[in-house]
Order: sequence, then structure tokens, then C-alpha cells
Amino acid sequence: MTQPIVYLPNRYALVAGAGDADGGLNAFDRALQSAEGGQYNLVKVTSILPPAAVASDHSCLPAGAIVFAAMGSETSYKVGQQIAASVAVGIPKDPSLAGVIMEGHFHSSAAEAEARVRKMAEEALKDRNYEVLRIESIAVEHIVKQVGSVVALVLLWREE
Repeated sequence: MTQPIVYLPNRYALVAGAGDADGGLNAFDRALQSAEGGQYNLVKVTSILPPAAVASDHSCLPAGAIVFAAMGSETSYKVGQQIAASVAVGIPKDPSLAGVIMEGHFHSSAAEAEARVRKMAEEALKDRNYEVLRIESIAVEHIVKQVGSVVALVLLWREE
């Protein structure tokens, strides 16, 4: 029997940013640039942090790299509206177990958004009957001037 080829990231980074422009795509691109994620080709993934993944500096990744990302984002065309995005990583006490990633976008402050996704991550670990080692999170907020966008990402990659 052959072994399946599986890509298992062993590094992650939490980043967040905001941007404003006269169109949605440019606002989103500016938010990605603000988060220092605009130089990568992002592939959206769901919400599992591989076992024993380590928080790392993503600046080692070259421009144009294909990078997996769990993403919370919001774009608004309503001038004056407050928008926020946040991600949280729930890390279990047992390093052999996978962690969880929760993401969200809200019409709220960054503090409110961050509190909500942190609670979601803690609840997801408890649903799996995992003891919580720690919760890491990041959030961003923005008041829309033209078209506003916010993004919070957990970047996932592999280092040998």
C-alpha cells in the first residue's frame, strides 16, 4: 500500500491589517498589504492548526509563495461604518493534538471581535475534550472612508 502525500504545515503566524480605497478589491489588497500578507498567493483553508506547529516570523517566505491561510475578512461600502476582523488559535496542552483556528468579521471594535474569536477557540477545544494550553489572537478595526476592508489571517507553511 502506498503512503498518501500530505502537506502538513509546521509554522504559523497571525497577522492583521486594514485598507481603504475607491473599490472593494483595492481596499482588500491594501488590507492584505497592511497585514504583510499581500505578497503571497493565499489559499484559504479551514480551521485546524497542525499538532506541534510553532509560531514563527513569516518574513522568510519569498514573494509569490503559495501560503495557506485561515482568514477573517470584511469589506464595507458604507462610509463611517466600523468593521473588524479577528483570528484566534487555540492550542491544546497535549502537543500531539491538533489545535483550532477561529476567524470572524464583525461590525464592532477590534477588542470585541478578538474577545469573540478567543471564546470560539476556547469552546472548540473544549468540544474536543482538550485541555487549553493557551489562546493566541489578533484583531484589527477600521472606520470606512470610501470602501474599507479588514483582514486577519493565520498563515500556515512548512519549514524543513
